[in-house]
Amino acid sequence: MSSECIVAADRIATTAALPLYSVAQLRALEAQAAGALPPHTLMQRAGLALARLTQALAPHARTVWIACGPGNNGGDGFEAAVHLQAWGKRVHISHHALTHYAQDAALSIAKARDSGVSIGTDVPQTFDVCIDALFGIGLVRVLGTEHAHWVHAMHASGTPIIAVDCPSGLDTDTGSAQPGTVHAHATLTFLGLKPGLFTNQGRDTCGDLWLDTLGVAPIASPMAQLNPRPAPRPRAHASHKGSFGDVAVVGGDEGMLGAVLLSARAALLSGAGRVYVAALDPKAPRFDDQQPELMFRSPHKLHWQQLTVVAGCGGGGRLVEWLPALLQDSARLVLDADALNAVAETPTLEPLLRSRSMAKPTVLTPHPLEAARLLGTTAAAVQGDRLHAAQALADKFQACVVLKGSGTVLAAPDSTPTINPTGNARLATAGSGDVLAGMVGAGLAAGQSAWDAAACAVYQHGLAGQDEGFTAPVRPASGLLNRH
Repeated sequence: MSSECIVAADRIATTAALPLYSVAQLRALEAQAAGALPPHTLMQRAGLALARLTQALAPHARTVWIACGPGNNGGDGFEAAVHLQAWGKRVHISHHALTHYAQDAALSIAKARDSGVSIGTDVPQTFDVCIDALFGIGLVRVLGTEHAHWVHAMHASGTPIIAVDCPSGLDTDTGSAQPGTVHAHATLTFLGLKPGLFTNQGRDTCGDLWLDTLGVAPIASPMAQLNPRPAPRPRAHASHKGSFGDVAVVGGDEGMLGAVLLSARAALLSGAGRVYVAALDPKAPRFDDQQPELMFRSPHKLHWQQLTVVAGCGGGGRLVEWLPALLQDSARLVLDADALNAVAETPTLEPLLRSRSMAKPTVLTPHPLEAARLLGTTAAAVQGDRLHAAQALADKFQACVVLKGSGTVLAAPDSTPTINPTGNARLATAGSGDVLAGMVGAGLAAGQSAWDAAACAVYQHGLAGQDEGFTAPVRPASGLLNRH
């Protein structure tokens, strides 16, 4: 039994499409596993894994502070305290005692008391590492004042914070964080990965993410999955520019030529054979001195039936008149930015989009506000449940959807939603979405399905925001964590 690192230092450390489970699924899995094991087994395994990770991440720490809640999350903390004290650490537990506990938590609390672990309601004056064992996956409310005080002390201390299962205050189904949520340096999550650890505010609160399945086999049909690193797509030596398809980028209304150029350059550099720039501003330049390979054409002179079209980047008001033809005629289509806004604002475009999506490859790439307009809701509602919002869009328009943001979500009709693990805040800048749309277009032009083109582009786009272009394999940590 060992823990392994899933995300470290803003790098995803896996090439697999790892399953992501909901709270309800994990509770069912836990109950099923507990019923097949001797009593108290899972909490003992969790406590030992937590103690080993603490020792591995803070090997020179002499004093460990553990803030324990009233449930099984707190029980894991008590269990870890017994091991850490036995290994020579000074351990202090902060805990508000109750009169009744669940059986497993009661056993671990009694074990800690019998081991002489210091237990009180105060915060120790000094400590070298602290453990957030307050609340796990079940908390969906703001922390009470008695526990909020401890969280404030954690953040103010400047010492490493290790969260148990998830940072207290984080909704692991959605990634929404309550005010006062713990911001951990590392999180050790149990049984299975949760979608909220990877999207919305999850990445900001979890820090480095570690998984320990506690020896329990996973269940089928996860709530979602992680977008895996795409397999290499080598090009045949005997190929030519016509082998990789033609992309036309339509947009660049007055004052927004940069958006269409960014998208077109991205399509070209992502491998498209030929890229046409259909700038909608009649006064726009007809040459790109940075990418002279780009070919500028009037939209009137392009044959949409033969092209992969990326529409919307800096499209402005002039784009609306072209959308009916693009929706009906283009061979493959990526809709971004102003194209999405036009669909939301023009009732006649919605049925055209739905009709084409059922017959031809179509990818929508909204950010949360654009998604909200398409769904007739608010950006806050979209962010509150990104998986649901992306799936609702995919079902409404029968298209592949890329809901951009922290933990970009990919969804398609009758498919398991996927969360992309790559990328960071460097992508939060103007033009980033235009680049992504061009990358998706290049994949479609090369013959990838809508899903594969979107998934590959999103993953590679995320890597571009990171320092390195490649990720490390999964780091099994059994050797490291078995030392104490």
